[in-house]
Amino acid sequence: MSTFLDARSSMNSNTVGAPGVALTSTPTLFGIIGLQTQGVANPLVTLTGSVGISGDFGDTYTVEIVRGSSIATGTVIYTASGVVTATATTQVVSFTAQDLLAPAALETVYTAFVSGVTTAIRNGPEVFMGTATAL
Repeated sequence: MSTFLDARSSMNSNTVGAPGVALTSTPTLFGIIGLQTQGVANPLVTLTGSVGISGDFGDTYTVEIVRGSSIATGTVIYTASGVVTATATTQVVSFTAQDLLAPAALETVYTAFVSGVTTAIRNGPEVFMGTATAL
């Protein structure tokens, strides 16, 4: 039986059309949360979210989830790449990841990033959520 430790959410946009920012090859933050794991050894951390992307057919994008606040210094725990399959519409990309090696810490920060070709646009909605449990 698991014991609930914490749950957090980061919503950057709750609608299609925002933020309306072009993707770049440099990963851009779209969600950040801190999960209080209370120093429990080997907590189970489940991370979910979605990001809306629009662009030309064949445009590529990558979603990365990092343990830490920076993609340069954090630990990438999840990467998913995809392709825009329809033009003139928003494609909502959803993901679920787990950090099975989460540290025994009072709080652990998780950050969601998205990158891609510059003809693709972050078109919302954008949300990032996490739950920590002790096994």
